[in-house]
Amino acid sequence: MNKLLPLAAVAAFAAAPAQAQVQGDPAGSSPLLAALNWVQGTLLGNLATTAAVIAVALIGYLMLTGRFDWRRGIVVLVGIFIIFGAVTIVAGIRSLAGGA
Repeated sequence: MNKLLPLAAVAAFAAAPAQAQVQGDPAGSSPLLAALNWVQGTLLGNLATTAAVIAVALIGYLMLTGRFDWRRGIVVLVGIFIIFGAVTIVAGIRSLAGGA
């Protein structure tokens, strides 16, 4: 009978309804989150957008005139895509992984 008691406890635990876990920010993480939000705002702000537009125009012109390597130009364009699409990319990965 003692061997059935742990089995009954496991069965009762497995049959209990699942409780949703609320994920909050860890204690003391406010300065870190503020700093990361500042970095995100800087990387995706007006200055970064202007620099990216100028880079695309300049590199496109240099690639068309043959004064810039195509491979390096494509790498720059992919880098710009990743920087500005990072929020969407992470949201897509989280939705695929089953996260919120």
